[in-house]
Amino acid sequence: MTTFKFKAEKSSGEVYEGTRAAPDKFTLYQDMKREGEVVVYAEEIKEKRPLLKLSFLKGFLSGVSMRNRIQLARNLGNMLSAGLSLGRALSVIERQTTKKGLKTVVQHISSEINRGQSLSEALKQYPAVFSTLFVSMVRAGEESGSLPQSLKTVADQMNSTYLLQKKIRGAMIYPAIIMCVIVLIAILMLIYVVPTLTSVFSELEVDLPWNTQLIITTSAFFRNHTVFALSVIVGLILLLLWARKTDKGKRIIDTTLLHLPVIKNIVRESNSARTGRTLSSLLGSGVEVVQSLEITVDVVQNVHFKEVLSEACDRIKKGEPLSAVFAEHTKLYPVFVGEMVSIGEETGKLGEMLSNIADYYEEEVSQKTKDLSVIVEPVLMIIVGAAVGFFAISMLSPMYSLVNII
Repeated sequence: MTTFKFKAEKSSGEVYEGTRAAPDKFTLYQDMKREGEVVVYAEEIKEKRPLLKLSFLKGFLSGVSMRNRIQLARNLGNMLSAGLSLGRALSVIERQTTKKGLKTVVQHISSEINRGQSLSEALKQYPAVFSTLFVSMVRAGEESGSLPQSLKTVADQMNSTYLLQKKIRGAMIYPAIIMCVIVLIAILMLIYVVPTLTSVFSELEVDLPWNTQLIITTSAFFRNHTVFALSVIVGLILLLLWARKTDKGKRIIDTTLLHLPVIKNIVRESNSARTGRTLSSLLGSGVEVVQSLEITVDVVQNVHFKEVLSEACDRIKKGEPLSAVFAEHTKLYPVFVGEMVSIGEETGKLGEMLSNIADYYEEEVSQKTKDLSVIVEPVLMIIVGAAVGFFAISMLSPMYSLVNII
């Protein structure tokens, strides 16, 4: 359970503030609505938590991948559409799956449903496996009587997000591998090759240029303090990963990404695609606009996009249109997003327009990741050539000087 600080309006018109525990914001809104009260805003009261939460470990150790979750949602939706009961459909999935982690999760969900719990309540017990988006769409499907369609919609949404992430990561793998190999070769040369040349220079007592002295000094450090040097490199990598988990570190990294050539456009368009896909899925499942935006805040990854969506939540509660918020943040969301959302609001087809936005930017990101692969190759060649050239000039120029002297 999570504790929320909220402001609500009673049926008498009285507005008050308070705190209340609920599994998520969606449940809080629904519970208070049934009590005749309208939530004006709700904010989670955050507590200090360890970096490795038990829920994360539970999800990680369960071994339920994104593909497993997509298949579960799609298969369950198809079987419910075919007329199978929820219990029988889960039993079929349990028997046919070969993934131990998924089988364990399905067994637990099935047992909870047999005890009288709803599917959304059972899914909520695995927060590291089933996201707030997944649970909220299932709950909306249960309440509207369209659970099969909601499951198919969430499967399509997750599949689109998964493919988008896969394309972006695929474009980054090649340069990452090349850079790691370059660093490894450089370290090996500093430890094993440079000392041989250094001994020659020492015997002949040659005056060395600054670049040669720099390489020799670096080599001596790695040779004499190998364990320490490698520990520093590993420590820097771990520090970067840790910083990515902190609010300040994440903001610095996200801001940097928005200022890198080529990368910034991919970041803008991928977050626009994710926003459009998530909102269209939630609205299509019957989730209210404000609640859809609050869930989408958790789905987008860049903190600056999260802030825009949080601002949209506040301004929609005041009666402003969603398109106005996007139109004011064109440095993050492209102009096309605001225009399409405006058309959707005017025609009453907001969900459809958001889906079109997602389709468009997913295709754009796909093309840009392909172009990125083409751009990266010559850039890497230049970097490798510059590194090899610097090393060659630094270590060979003193030798040429020796030859001229002789």
